[in-house]
Amino acid sequence: MARLADYFVVVGYDLDKRVEGEGQGRILQRFPEKDWEDSPFPQGVELFCQPSGWQLVPERQPASFFVAVLTDISSDRHYCACFTFWEGLDNPQLQKAEASEVDEVDEEPAVVQPAKVFAPKSLVLVSRLDYTEVFRNCLGLIYTIHVDSLSTPLETVIGNLLTCVIPIAGGSQRTITLGAGDRQVIQTPINDSLPVSGSSVAQLFRQLGIINVLYLFCAALTEHKILFLSSSYQRLTDACRGLLAIMFPLKYSFTYVPILPGKLLEVLSTPTPFIIGVNSFFRSETQELLDVIIADLDGGTVTIPECVHISLLPEPLLQQTQTALSMVLDPELEFADHAFPPVSTQPSALKIQDKEIRAVFLWLFARLFQGYRWCLHIIRIHPEPVIRFHKAAFLGQRTLSEDDFLMKVLDGMAFAGFVSERGPPYRATDLFDDLVANEVERIRQEEACPHKVMTHVKELAEQLFKNENPYPAVAMHKVQRPSESSQNSAQNQTPFPVLDEVAVQLFIDHAAAKLKTAPPVVKAELKGMVPSGPPLGDFVDRNSNVMANSARRLEVVRNCITYIFENKMLEAKKLMPAVLRALKGRAARVCLTQELNQHVLQNRAVLDDQQFDYIVRMMNCTLQDCSHMDEHGIAAALLPLVTAFCRKLGAGITQFAYSCVQEHMVWTNMQFWEAMFYSDVQNHIRALYLETEEGEKNQEQQDGSGGGRGVSALELASEQNRLWPTLSKEMQTERVQKEESTVFSQAIHYANRMSYLLLPLDTSKNRLLRSTGLGDVESVSNSYVTNSIAGSMAESYDTESGFEDAESSDVANSVVRFINRFVDKVCNESGVTNEHLKALHTMIPDIVQMHIETLDAVHRESKRLPPIQKPKLLTPTLLPGEELVMDGMRVHLIPDGREEATGAMGGPPLLPAEGAIFLTTYRLIFKGTPTDPLVGEQVVTRSFPIASLTKEKRISVSLPMDQFVQEGLQLRSCTFQLMKIAFDEEVASDLAEVFRKHMHKLRYPQHVQGTFAFTVGQCGKMVVEHKTKDKNQSLKTLSKNLVKSAKRTIGRQYVTRKKYSPPTWENRSSFQSELDEDEISVSEEVDQSSLTLSSTIRSSDRQTMSNVVERACCRDYQRLGLGTLSNSLTRSKNEPFRISTVNRMYTVCRSYPGLLIVPQSIPDTTIQRICRCYRQNRFPVVCWRNSRTKAVLLRSAGLHAKGVVGFFKSPNAPTSVPSQADSTSLEQEKYLQAIISSMPSYSESSGRNTLSGFTSTHMSTSDSSDKLRQPKIGALMKQVMGAKEDVPGTFSRGGKWGSIRGSGRLSAYNPDVGTRLAGKESPQPNGGPSEAMFLRQQKAYLYIIGDKAQLKGGKQDSFQQWEVVPIEVCDVRQVKNSFKKLMKACVPSSLILDPNTSFLRCLEESDWMTLLHRVLQVSVLVVELLDQGSSVMVSLEDGWDVTTQVVSLVQLLSDPYYRTFDGFRLLVEKEWLSFGHRFSHRGAQTLGSQSSGFTPVFLQFLDCVHQIHLQFPMEFEFSQYYLKFLAYHYVSNRFRTFLLDSDYERIELGVLYEEKGERKSPQVCKSVWDYIDRLNKKTPVFYNYMYSPEDEEMLRPYTFISNLKVWDFYMEETLSEGPSYDWEARGRQERVAEDTAEKPDTSGPKSQRRIVWPCYDNLSKVVPDAITKLLQDLQSLEAELGQTSEKWKDTWDKMKTTQRTETKLESKPSFSSSLLMSSNLSHQRRSQGVYLQESAVGSSINLALDCEASATSTPVAGRPSTSTLYSQFQSTESENRSFEGILFKKGALLKPWKPRWFVLDKTKHQLRYYESRQDKECKGVIELAEVESVTPGTPAMGAPKNIEEKAFFDLKTTKRVYNFCAQDSLNAQLWMDSVQSCLSDA
Repeated sequence: MARLADYFVVVGYDLDKRVEGEGQGRILQRFPEKDWEDSPFPQGVELFCQPSGWQLVPERQPASFFVAVLTDISSDRHYCACFTFWEGLDNPQLQKAEASEVDEVDEEPAVVQPAKVFAPKSLVLVSRLDYTEVFRNCLGLIYTIHVDSLSTPLETVIGNLLTCVIPIAGGSQRTITLGAGDRQVIQTPINDSLPVSGSSVAQLFRQLGIINVLYLFCAALTEHKILFLSSSYQRLTDACRGLLAIMFPLKYSFTYVPILPGKLLEVLSTPTPFIIGVNSFFRSETQELLDVIIADLDGGTVTIPECVHISLLPEPLLQQTQTALSMVLDPELEFADHAFPPVSTQPSALKIQDKEIRAVFLWLFARLFQGYRWCLHIIRIHPEPVIRFHKAAFLGQRTLSEDDFLMKVLDGMAFAGFVSERGPPYRATDLFDDLVANEVERIRQEEACPHKVMTHVKELAEQLFKNENPYPAVAMHKVQRPSESSQNSAQNQTPFPVLDEVAVQLFIDHAAAKLKTAPPVVKAELKGMVPSGPPLGDFVDRNSNVMANSARRLEVVRNCITYIFENKMLEAKKLMPAVLRALKGRAARVCLTQELNQHVLQNRAVLDDQQFDYIVRMMNCTLQDCSHMDEHGIAAALLPLVTAFCRKLGAGITQFAYSCVQEHMVWTNMQFWEAMFYSDVQNHIRALYLETEEGEKNQEQQDGSGGGRGVSALELASEQNRLWPTLSKEMQTERVQKEESTVFSQAIHYANRMSYLLLPLDTSKNRLLRSTGLGDVESVSNSYVTNSIAGSMAESYDTESGFEDAESSDVANSVVRFINRFVDKVCNESGVTNEHLKALHTMIPDIVQMHIETLDAVHRESKRLPPIQKPKLLTPTLLPGEELVMDGMRVHLIPDGREEATGAMGGPPLLPAEGAIFLTTYRLIFKGTPTDPLVGEQVVTRSFPIASLTKEKRISVSLPMDQFVQEGLQLRSCTFQLMKIAFDEEVASDLAEVFRKHMHKLRYPQHVQGTFAFTVGQCGKMVVEHKTKDKNQSLKTLSKNLVKSAKRTIGRQYVTRKKYSPPTWENRSSFQSELDEDEISVSEEVDQSSLTLSSTIRSSDRQTMSNVVERACCRDYQRLGLGTLSNSLTRSKNEPFRISTVNRMYTVCRSYPGLLIVPQSIPDTTIQRICRCYRQNRFPVVCWRNSRTKAVLLRSAGLHAKGVVGFFKSPNAPTSVPSQADSTSLEQEKYLQAIISSMPSYSESSGRNTLSGFTSTHMSTSDSSDKLRQPKIGALMKQVMGAKEDVPGTFSRGGKWGSIRGSGRLSAYNPDVGTRLAGKESPQPNGGPSEAMFLRQQKAYLYIIGDKAQLKGGKQDSFQQWEVVPIEVCDVRQVKNSFKKLMKACVPSSLILDPNTSFLRCLEESDWMTLLHRVLQVSVLVVELLDQGSSVMVSLEDGWDVTTQVVSLVQLLSDPYYRTFDGFRLLVEKEWLSFGHRFSHRGAQTLGSQSSGFTPVFLQFLDCVHQIHLQFPMEFEFSQYYLKFLAYHYVSNRFRTFLLDSDYERIELGVLYEEKGERKSPQVCKSVWDYIDRLNKKTPVFYNYMYSPEDEEMLRPYTFISNLKVWDFYMEETLSEGPSYDWEARGRQERVAEDTAEKPDTSGPKSQRRIVWPCYDNLSKVVPDAITKLLQDLQSLEAELGQTSEKWKDTWDKMKTTQRTETKLESKPSFSSSLLMSSNLSHQRRSQGVYLQESAVGSSINLALDCEASATSTPVAGRPSTSTLYSQFQSTESENRSFEGILFKKGALLKPWKPRWFVLDKTKHQLRYYESRQDKECKGVIELAEVESVTPGTPAMGAPKNIEEKAFFDLKTTKRVYNFCAQDSLNAQLWMDSVQSCLSDA
């Protein structure tokens, strides 16, 4: 029973305490005056009566009523019902004004004060019960008695009110009266644990809407701050009540103030969560609250600030809840679209609707918390049940461990209250208990069907309604209201009277006395066992994402474990990867723990090393995927196992598995240990009571969840609680003690367990606490940290112990602290006595210390173990001269974004591989074996030259096999290679750092002489070229000496020379910086030697000049007929060009070669002046001439800006004084004119070569020619220039032309213009142009291809005969960025998942193809112009990037010579090397150029050549492989060819001419060309078999982007041997392979199948093309027959000649000739492929094929043997070979003896010798006419061993003596006789 009202208070306006406009209230009277003992009088009632403040108002306001809620210190709620009315009084303002007379009036003349004002007065009831309507009626009655002056005394009414007592619950109905003729019925709820809501919930949903309320609901549950705004106080209270009602069964335990007075608004900035209501009057003050969710009830909005994130209900719950709510609130929605809607679908009445909404939320909670009782741990039963909730297990079994909402709810205070209130197993139950236990099955089945859910909701709503209104027929209320008249005539109303306190007090005392005598009311509380409902596991599996074919996976796990324990290690090893993959799934992990459990006997399982290793690996893998929460209980299940599995290390020393599985977050998580501890305690306590009750039926212990076949722990506890009151005192204490000691013993056990898992094996390294140190939460699978964990982390390790250099004692301390905190927490919660707790605290340090000692021994022994069999490190094959800088470091090669190697595209997973990385002076090499055991015997090699490294970044990698996250490196190379390596744990991190430093040093040497090409084979010895005295200099002084000797060399080469002009400033800086290491600059040194001026070449210069002349360019100039350099320096005057030596000292232009082709008429002095107009002094020089049209191709840099304007000025412009600029521009014009004059077409047309003549002839036509010039440049030009206003289009001519694509757009456009450009009429229908000549002026004689940006502002002059073609040129920066993107596209660093970054998309974005297209397009334009007889000058940027590309491509397309080996080499040497393309700078080869980055201009050129090669496969002598070879080695720095930036720099270092001299170390090639020549002699790999050029063929490739292909150089990789461009490394591997292959031949029949893997095998080697294959077979057959084999080139050439003759003999072309020598191919575009015509001609190719088919090597009858294969056509035998055989011949001076095939020929009277019998080319001839005598000889030095003396004879000729040696004396005699007879015959 409880009082209806505790206090009645009258509160009035306090006239005395008014502060400026702010009134205050005061309590006028309160009854009773004494506080009740059970509920003290709440403070601050007067504030809550007028929440907006006490104010006087000029007009009377209607009476108001609301209920405020106050919470006292013991968190009980007091309901204050406030009834406020207004009483008139004289205005206090006026009285004050009269008192202070006139002063005030002056100030406020405007405000007229009313005479009468009204003050508020409140009647307040304070109660602990919430009966709003009853309070409203009671207070209304008191007011009515007062206003209507009824006869009933107020004291009586109030006395009755304060003494009225009603039951709290039980569903009774009580009628009360206050003694004024009134009657009210109060219904108490049946169960007071369910909240009473009236219709407040329905109101709340009406005001805010479904979604908004759901947001508020989730916010309240996840502890956010919520603020309601409304102008009605009662609505605020109702809304807050409604929100609490839908949170049932959780109770809100934070600040709850439905009506907050304005004076207390600062409460809103409290840091704790709250639910508060505030009048809208204060809205503005709530604006700056940043983290408060504001719900405006009047406006129906909910505002969530940006910084607040509300976790919503997990799907599908959210959706289902919304659906259910809308069916309750808006049932018509469902039928809104029906044609025949049901007649009545009105929503229920508000009261019912209210209960229906609450029923939806009850249903929701039943689903959220279903099965929660199975996760309760009961850790004490007596004297009070202590219960803990196992959150992780609950989330894990619900598979909601990632769900934010549920996590926060379970961590919240409300849920903690829920567990302590509903956890006890023996108590009264309510609707929710019933629902969550018994209706789960029904909820589960119906959840998908909204109508069934609605039926259920209606049933629940009925129960809720019944709980609130147990009696439907309510007796009539009878309460008087004040009469209308009294309300209106309230003017003359008397104030509320002062009541007689004594009278009221008498009533109260009287009632109290009566209560004392009354018998106590006993309400029988129905306690019972709380049902648990079905266990969780049963209904979870359907929504846990069960992995596919999981049964198969579990099978794999079981088998693997069986194999391990049966010691079938190989089987286990094969299954291991599959097992580790399977362990990603939860089922497999659970299965693992169960399987392992079966192998443990009496808590022990001793394994051998390998078993132990496998078991530990599986455990680690299992734990690795568990989060730190261990929601699936995997770590919990493994905990007993890690202390069971062990291996013997030595005498009495055992290592347990726990020492190897410590690296996991779960062990440092306090919550995990607590849950484990509680679960164990529960098991033990359960066992305790099971024994006492039924000793004989002792059941086996259940697993951690406590559920199972026997009695569950909760059921047991409930039974014990029921019996507890019936036990005697002794029994009770005995049970309490037993339980307490159980908990205590468990605590000791756990202190041990925790020390096992927290102390690292090597206690000197504090691994665990630093690496997992509860700080880095990133490695945890869940991204958030719950508050409790964060708290425990903060405290876990005190800050004062810095773990960085922790001593072992520190480790011990931190572990002790961690265990102490754990023990404190669990012991306090489970009521362990203080003595026991103290004992534990003293024990823990000893436990830890003991454990450390045992660990030390284990650690010591475990170090002695042979390490786990890691794969042996394979050493890579090094090139001659290549040396290891760092020995192999064990690393893992991690797969990158290329899918082939990982097996993603089929084939075996070659990566990840385990091996070592080697750093040599030249390369970075990884060599190892795949970790996948199925391909474990393959070798994986990946390498790239150090010089090609473009980017290196650190990464951290977690390997699939191990648990550790390792540091690694990602290295990217511009040879399109990427290495992602992770260092093995055995590699110390400082070693990895050393590796990086060495790598950087090698990648960016100080000076170019530090590169591999220079240092090769020199470690220790002095550089070979410079012969200095001291040979054995240390490396430190090497670089200095290099520089010095380089200078000496320079000094020596030019003893006298032109006076040295200091380099221009831009060159000087770069030049000086290179030689800075030595303080002497070169210019000084040169000046010291007396230099004389000399314009002619002096004899001392001859040597230099002869060197220069031997350079490639010079040979080429002579081939092109561009001038000769005769000694007299006189030339025939009719030659238009001469070779100028003006730059022989590199003074005019540092980056040009020494000899240049300039017009005949231009003197050297002019050149020196002209060059200043051009950037870098690179003035125009001729580099090629068209042999037919005699048009020339020139190259230069762009003009300097000032030169441009001068250049285009009209020459006749009158200038008062000829300034310097003018004179140069005139000279420039002269220069161009001289070039034009050199062209035969020009001299024909104008007849005279002077400028004046030219002007006069064209004066007359200037206007017309202006108009004519308009379309002159033609389509091609337009496209190349990318003219915006014209539509670019296609160009057609004679069928050879592709279309050209202009600035990104494509369309057709009149081809006429293009043909006009070509100087011809529009094409005839057959495509042949008509020969009618076009107007001559139409065509300019010289086109200057210039940069658009450069040529702004220049006016084209119509008189001049040259024309400028402005084009947009690709910037070096563009090339650099484009290349970066291209590399990322071709070799992505990680797998591409996003479709937007697919390969083709990335390729397109890189723009690489667009750049190729531009370069090719310009080149094709230039080819066209040259072909029509116009000269072209390419003058772009600095003249060394794009210019070089265009000029080289033009020559390649125009001149077939450049498409041969020699020609291409010459082209590169001439245009790229001599003309100063800055290889070192663009390749960022040294420290100085590191910042400029890698810009592959040359690679772009090679790619263009590759594109042309694809379109014209028969025009090139070299193969695609040749281009790839160059592309690889131009960045590899293996050869010196592509080092340095110009000839000048090469001379500076003495590199240029040394190639001529004798080589000291033959095995090291310094020039890539020599290397290619050598290789080409050995193998046809560079040769293109389809080569059959057409004479004078100009190539015009298509340049559309659609015609360009991605070069396979960018994509291919051979993991079997690394890149195939270093042949030495490759050949050796083959040899090794052959040796091993020979051994196991006996093993039985071998399969002929070969599996070829992309990305692994070298395809050209494994699957060679037919011709290579035949040549190889030929060689091997010859070897078998014991003949010395021919060179492949000879064989090939022979075949070609044979076939030519054959083709002539036969009428029909044979298959092979059409394939190879098709000079008669129909002249079509040959990129389309070659048509093979079948014919059965027994040509040599077919023959060889037959040979191969018959496996025997002996010649088959009826078919000529291989040795005579070629001799049938060209007889070299019989008639002119009199005598032949092998003789050893001694070579010339210092040369060894060699066996040669000698032929004595009588007819020709000579003795010839050949290398071998098959050799067709004679090596030497001894004319018999010159022979003087033949005499027996004596053995000389180095003669063949074991040969008798008499076998030697000498042949003396007039010139020298030949020493011979035959096989024996007999043979010698025969020879001597034969020669003698020949002599005598003569």
